[in-house]
Parts: sequence; structure tokens; C-alpha cells
Amino acid sequence: MSVENHVNESILSEEIKEHQKQNRIDHMKYLPDMEDIGSEIMDRVIREMNDYDYDRYTAEDVRNALAHEYKTPEDFKALLSPAALPLLEEIAVCAQQEKQKHFGNSVWMFTPLYIANYCENYCIYCVFNCHNRIKRAQLNFEEIDREMAEIAKSGLQEILILTGESKKKSNVEYIGEACKIARKYFRVIGLEVYPMNSDEYAYLHECGADYVTVFQETYHSDKYETLHLAGHKRIFPYRFNAQERALRGGMRGVGFAALLGLDDFRKDAFATGMHAYYLQKKYPHAEIAFSCPRLCPIINNDKINPMDVHEAQLLQVVCAYRLFMPFASLTVSTRECDRVRDNLVNIAATKISAGVSTAIGEHVEELEDKGDAQFEISDTRSVKEVYDSLVQLKLQPVMAEYLYV
Repeated sequence: MSVENHVNESILSEEIKEHQKQNRIDHMKYLPDMEDIGSEIMDRVIREMNDYDYDRYTAEDVRNALAHEYKTPEDFKALLSPAALPLLEEIAVCAQQEKQKHFGNSVWMFTPLYIANYCENYCIYCVFNCHNRIKRAQLNFEEIDREMAEIAKSGLQEILILTGESKKKSNVEYIGEACKIARKYFRVIGLEVYPMNSDEYAYLHECGADYVTVFQETYHSDKYETLHLAGHKRIFPYRFNAQERALRGGMRGVGFAALLGLDDFRKDAFATGMHAYYLQKKYPHAEIAFSCPRLCPIINNDKINPMDVHEAQLLQVVCAYRLFMPFASLTVSTRECDRVRDNLVNIAATKISAGVSTAIGEHVEELEDKGDAQFEISDTRSVKEVYDSLVQLKLQPVMAEYLYV
């Protein structure tokens, strides 16, 4: 059973639920400690997403999009439309050619390291949410060092540091120290933590972080409000503008994702692409990355969103990203099985994780008080097994693309 599958027929009493409902903060208004950079990108992306009528596109529109050397936002819309699905094989061939043109056969490898799972948010689809009765844990600096040293033995040179979204338990200084430890073992350090202000991102960049990934989850603000009931994550615009604040703080790269299946996945994928597109136009130096996670099954998911995202639709989204933003990095999640992941990296994706655990402290067997995982992974292969699989596909595994001198 998926870890997400047991999230929450809430443990809260009806009285507490009603009290929380009456006292929910406005999800569109910044809290006092949140930096408002006054960016114009959010309104533009949301307006265009709301205007996107994917049912009006035809097979001819899709073929015209494929014929263009450089894909426009209008082409991107056509490639994400239902009319594109019967042409998926043609789209995949074009995406593979585009990938090979810019990346050759290279596929970058990394692994995530969860250092804490405490969270202050109430997101109804996430096992980490603050009302779930899970085993919470936080690694101390010695344990982080031991975990990273163990991971480095595999040959990996890129790590993604993750925490639950609790600034009290995982403050900026704690994350910064984790980055400093990571610098001893890895050439590239990514962060997937709670959104921060520009000065906090600047501090973490000084500590060694290279890039920041933030999942918007869904770009539909009304649906977002119904899924994120409490905590800083409830504030939609603050989360939306996190990547721009990270770039202002000096990060060289930013990653984007919607959790496909929370809402209309075509509109969410379109908004994700446009968010990245407009941000790169504003910050041409920024390195752009996409992830394409699908929502694991959860209780009452049919009530949240009846539109399932099957493998064909996932491939469609991945190929559309590749064709629209050909230089972007594109990661496939261990939520997918090894067969699906190998297929995606062979066609359009450029980055794959290996030796993955979403729990706290699982790389070193002797560590005590391990915390529960965020979700159950579907691809449990070791670093060597993923490496060998890429070689069998005639792809070139790459451990790191940067050398610091």
C-alpha cells in the first residue's frame, strides 16, 4: 500500500475541524514574515492558465507545433491537448531528437536525502502533514555527515537535501549547516525545503546550495485553498514566487513541478511550463528544471480530482516540456516504476534519482529513531543498478556536471 494511501480520514474531531475552518487565513494574503517581491509573473501565468481551452486544439494544430523549430506557448498548448495523445509516438520521436541535440546521451544521477520530517502545514494529501500520526525525526549534524558519507561511497556527486516544512524544527541555520556538510562530499547540492525570503536563500547559497526546487502542487488557487488548510504553505502567492526569490538570492538553478492529479493536470502542466518560461525570460542566466510527479493514491482521491494521469498522459507532459523548453533539465520521480523511468529517460528526461529513500536516516543502518517516509517509492534500485540500466540503454550516466576550482 502506498504511504500516501493512508492519509487522512482526519484524526481531528468535528469540533476542531469547524474551529479551524472558521479561523483559516486568507490563502492569497502574505503573512508578516513573508517577503513580497511584487512580481508580475503570477498574475500572467494564472490568467493564461484560466484562458487555456485545450479541447479546441486539433491534430493539425499538434502537427503544426511539431513542425516549428522553436515551440511557442501556443505550440505548448497544442502539445498538452487531448488531440496530441493519438500522435504521441510522433511527439516522442521529436522529443527524443530534441533531447539528443542538446544533451546527447547523457543522463544525470543524484539521490535525495531527507534530514527531517517535521511539518507545520495541514495539506490533506501529504503524509507529513502536521495532523498525521507518523514517526517524526530529525537528523543531527553528526548523523547528516554519516548519511552523506555513506551515500558518497556509491559514486554519486549530487545530492538533494529535503526537510518537512517546519521552520521551527528545521531552521535556516540547520539547513545551512547541512549544506556545508554536503560540500565535503558532493559537487552539486540541491534543496527541496519550505519557501524562504531572498536573504535566506542568499545565506544558503553561501553555505553551498546550488539550486532550489519548489512544487507548487496545483496552480489552481481555489483548489489549492481546499487542499492546504493551515500553515505557511497555505499562502499561494508566497509559494508561487519562491523560485524568483531563490534566483534573487544567488541560486544558479530553480526547479518547478505540479503534483499531477491534484487538479486538471493539463492546466497544471501548462501553468508549470509558463511559470518557468516567464521566469527564464526575466532571468536569462537561470538554469531551469522540471519534475513530473504523479499523485500516489490517497483516500477519497476521486472526490479531489477524478482526472487520472496514466502513463500515456505522463509521457505527453514530459515530451511537451522537452519540446517547449529544450535546454531544461527534466527529472523523473521514483513514484514511477523502473520500466516507466527508463522509458522516460530514454525519450526525453535528463535526470534520474537512484538509491532513494524518502524516510529519515535509512542510509546508515545503525541510526536510531528513524522517521517515517513521505511516500512509498516504486523504483527501489540501487545506484549501481540504475547506472547499469542506463548503460544497457546506451545512455551515458553522469554523476556531476560542475567542477569547482
